[in-house]
Amino acid sequence: MWTVSKKLAHYSYVMFYTSLMAHILLAEDDSAMRGFIEKTLIKAGHTVESCEDGSTAYSKITGSTPYDLLLTDIVMPGMDGIELSQKASDKHPQMKVMFITGFAAVAMDHKKADEGAKVLSKPFHLRQLVDQVNEILTA
Repeated sequence: MWTVSKKLAHYSYVMFYTSLMAHILLAEDDSAMRGFIEKTLIKAGHTVESCEDGSTAYSKITGSTPYDLLLTDIVMPGMDGIELSQKASDKHPQMKVMFITGFAAVAMDHKKADEGAKVLSKPFHLRQLVDQVNEILTA
């Protein structure tokens, strides 16, 4: 049986997490990783469009669909995640950026990334991913 306080707590929880629903563009060249991330974020209540490389992601960014968050791997063939984020920020300065990579230290050493961007290093737990995404969306 639900008490008034349990109903209120549940309502607050639902309202908090539904207010975080975002439209996310995911750029990840590893198809298995891309699938796990996409499913996890959809299950967390977000809308996700995924791409296998930076060039494809950039063509989506230049389209008419607005995105709240660009979630991109740093090391990808062709246009890498840092170049993608810089071009995306030029087009849509309000869009937030988060990097996922197993090579963060090397890649960040060679190119300057957005100061406000977060980096989540692989391997990571999917719960950690959701928490980091929600944190950047509320910042």
